[in-house]
Amino acid sequence: MTIDKDTVEKVAHLARLELNETEKEEMIKDMSKILDFMAKLNELDTSGIEPLVYMTDDVNVLREDVVKQQITHEEALQNAPKHDEDYFLVAKVIEK
Repeated sequence: MTIDKDTVEKVAHLARLELNETEKEEMIKDMSKILDFMAKLNELDTSGIEPLVYMTDDVNVLREDVVKQQITHEEALQNAPKHDEDYFLVAKVIEK
């Protein structure tokens, strides 16, 4: 595939980018280099190579969920700009 000015303009439009003429010329060069690199990678025989899914052999290494600080219901409501005895009061955002 060859990269020309029309291709760069189409990609720029899809990415919502505004490029001047100098930037378009630079993009043509950069995108051509990327495609050349991909073509070089496609020359490699990877038929015996297993796909890499994880960078390490560890799978789902998780830590225990520990509560470090606990505040009471009343303390939480003290920081709210508007509240009643039980709940935070917020502006209505859904119309019925």
